[in-house]
Amino acid sequence: MSHAVIGLCTLELDLAGVDSLKLKRSIVKSVLARVRNQFNVSAAEVDEQDTHELAVIAIATVSNSSAHANSTIDKVIDWIEQNCREVDIADQQIEIL
Repeated sequence: MSHAVIGLCTLELDLAGVDSLKLKRSIVKSVLARVRNQFNVSAAEVDEQDTHELAVIAIATVSNSSAHANSTIDKVIDWIEQNCREVDIADQQIEIL
């Protein structure tokens, strides 16, 4: 029987200049939807929901290979850095379970 490998990444996003929760939610919702569509991963805001200039999102993928799960997470991070100019990644944590 094969085993499932879960890749989990938690990103702390800096949203400099955002002065309302409405704008923050719009930006975060857009980033999450674009990541889900581009990579077929699960993604959600998981912390700091009431802070204007900070968001914490989690991205998860399931695979049969640790290397593939890690590669997918790395590609998501690179893609966010290059395509989501409205956010900066302030911190990241990656776990392969």
